[in-house]
Amino acid sequence: MQYRTLGKTDLQVSVLSYGASPLGSVFRDVDESEGIRTVHTAVDLGINFIDVSPYYGLTKAEIVLGKALRTLPREKYYLATKVGRYGEDKFDFSAERVTRSVEESLQRLQVDYVDIIQCHDIEFDSLDKIVEEALPALRKLQEQGKARFIGITGLPLKIFRYVLERADADTILSYCHYSLNDTALEELIPFLQSKHMGIISASPLSMGLLTQRGAPDWHPAPAEVQAACARAADYCKEKGADISKLALQFAVAQPDIHTTLVGTASPQNIEKNVAWIDDPIDKTLLAEVRAILAPIHNQSWISGKPENN
Repeated sequence: MQYRTLGKTDLQVSVLSYGASPLGSVFRDVDESEGIRTVHTAVDLGINFIDVSPYYGLTKAEIVLGKALRTLPREKYYLATKVGRYGEDKFDFSAERVTRSVEESLQRLQVDYVDIIQCHDIEFDSLDKIVEEALPALRKLQEQGKARFIGITGLPLKIFRYVLERADADTILSYCHYSLNDTALEELIPFLQSKHMGIISASPLSMGLLTQRGAPDWHPAPAEVQAACARAADYCKEKGADISKLALQFAVAQPDIHTTLVGTASPQNIEKNVAWIDDPIDKTLLAEVRAILAPIHNQSWISGKPENN
């Protein structure tokens, strides 16, 4: 496992990190013991950064993760959770609610502090509220020792520039913007580096687009994006390859992205993911797949308030 320094933090994070949303049974019904084994397997394999949120499984992911962490030494992992999103359409970034949210998360996770506390999917609310109310509240919690660093997360890339030009944070978490079909995050990296941001990327498989199984029914990507990704997956299969492996290798190879989150509740999957990033990437296949995806490169979708996209 390789490690990179997460921006201006002192955290040496594994290039592959663990996204704990599947522990909340958000994709399939997950047996609690299987979820706990997955967390332990990830840490045993050198993954030391774990990301979760009260939104995942409506607190279930945090509860199951807390049970998994209870038997792990605190120095073996860095832990990030979030505030502000509590349901599909339930957002509250008020100072009072985010402060209470951190206390609730610490109880569920059974820890005294988190390494990073993040505002979750900020594009669904007023960005000025994030700047003026939520982030200052998180800084106060940082001063109290409840969190070591603070960050912001979301889909539209413009939200990061808007907030970071007006407020101070330590990390950003972007998803679906550094993958085989969408590398738009690269365009923002120079700005993020000027702010010494820790850069966390999630969904290297584009929420299922870059898998042999294909996108789930609820996937928000336009039809032409889904079709192109399906063609690329079929092409890999014809070549005796797995597009998911290629996608993961491609994601972690970008040295300016400090860590890439993968989510699973299967110990076998996490073992496979770690093994994949140790294998050399097939550069010929990579070029061929990127050519297939070129017509839809960087096409995304609307998330949150229209003005934040």
